[in-house]
Amino acid sequence: MRYVAAYLLAVLGGNDSPTSKDLKKILDSVGIETDDERMNKVISELNGKNIEDVIAQGNGKLASMPAGGAVAVSAGGGSAAPAAAAAPAAGE
Repeated sequence: MRYVAAYLLAVLGGNDSPTSKDLKKILDSVGIETDDERMNKVISELNGKNIEDVIAQGNGKLASMPAGGAVAVSAGGGSAAPAAAAAPAAGE
C-alpha cells in the first residue's frame, strides 16, 4: 500500500509517470524503507494508466463487496447508549 500511496502522491504532484527513484525519494522522506521488487511491480502495473480511471474501477469493485462490518458497528453503538444513560443517574 505504501508504494501505491507514494505513486499517487507523485501523480498528484504533477508527475504523470513516476519512476522508482521518485517513489523512493517520497518514501525516504518519511523514513520508510523500500522493497525494490514490490515498488517496481506497482510501477509496472500503474504506468501508462489514468489514475482517475484506476480509482473509479477500484470504487466499483468496493461497491460490490458486502458490508458485513456495518452490523457490528450498529450493535456496538447500541450497547454504549445504556452505559451513557446510567452515568448521569450515578452522578445525581
